Amino acid sequence: MGFEMKEFVLKNTDFIPLCDLLKVTGLSGTGGQAKIVIAEGLVQVDGVVELRKRCKIRENQVVMYDNHLIKVVQQASE
Repeated sequence: MGFEMKEFVLKNTDFIPLCDLLKVTGLSGTGGQAKIVIAEGLVQVDGVVELRKRCKIRENQVVMYDNHLIKVVQQASE
């Protein structure tokens, strides 16, 4: 089974907390659910299990959870 890849664009910030990223991309229904799956070791950042719920996810990092890959990109300058 392949992974579904999507991009998340950082707007007006340098990072997004991992639990917030899972919530806003729809990979978890709530921030609480996101924190649980992170604590259970089900989320990887750049191929490594990440247990810090509020880990700062920055440009060019890739988050993997439940057959989904999220690549974080910076909003293009205008």
